[in-house]
Amino acid sequence: MSFSVSLRGVTLKYRATEALSDIDLDLEAGKIYGLLGRNGAGKTTLLSLLAAFRRPTAGEVRVDGRPVWENAEVVSRVALVREGGDFDDSENVRSALETGELRPSFDLDYALRLADEFELPLKTKVRELSRGKRSVLAAVSGLAARAELTMFDEVHLGMDAPTRDRFYSELLADYMERPRTVILSTHLIDEVANYLEEVVIVDRGRLLRHDPLEALQGMGAALTGPAEAVDDAVAGLETLAEQRLGGTKSVTVAGALDAGRRERAAAAGVEIGPVGLQDLFIHLTDPERTGA
Repeated sequence: MSFSVSLRGVTLKYRATEALSDIDLDLEAGKIYGLLGRNGAGKTTLLSLLAAFRRPTAGEVRVDGRPVWENAEVVSRVALVREGGDFDDSENVRSALETGELRPSFDLDYALRLADEFELPLKTKVRELSRGKRSVLAAVSGLAARAELTMFDEVHLGMDAPTRDRFYSELLADYMERPRTVILSTHLIDEVANYLEEVVIVDRGRLLRHDPLEALQGMGAALTGPAEAVDDAVAGLETLAEQRLGGTKSVTVAGALDAGRRERAAAAGVEIGPVGLQDLFIHLTDPERTGA
């Protein structure tokens, strides 16, 4: 089972500051979403509203078609996993995992299996874990919760690259076996891009984009080939990023390429691929642009 998400006119203020402003957003059940935004854009605030950690100043937040605020039945099936988790530091790792059984869908056997695979020391106190191991503990708890709406807020911080890769692979495998709605909030954009179905971008407290991944990647192109040929192919286009190695050059541009430009580029030996999600994100949220 998976939960849908709906926000209508959602605003959240901290005194004189609007962390979120007039957000309208619909997320279908049973997909993996990427939540992107620069520091302070409002990502964590948005997730905290979905988990009923906070109440909006204005507007309505619904999960599975029901108001989430002070709704124990819904909240028990929503998991927000933050960096380092929310654990009692005086407990050992096994006890911290066992607290997850408060959730109706939590699978302790699965959690213990993951703990073994990720080499979590069950008898060690939470406060004695390294930052990386504490992040793993949070990730394992989130996976084993198997909540209908599962949200990971920068949970990867502290993990090394091999551990992050194992986490993403485990998340995808369990999602395929037990579909649910997953939201990944991350700054490691290109690292998770292949796991995402749709992308939500918030910028300065407002919803900037919500699109399928393929649609976003179609907003630009990456061209690679002989440097002179690439320069000719991108002449007049807005450049997002470029790299050069010897006589080979790679340029990422904004905007779709027309058929004629594509044909000329291909004839000159230039390969054309989709725009990198990270390059596009940087472009869309550039402070020099109008933004949201």
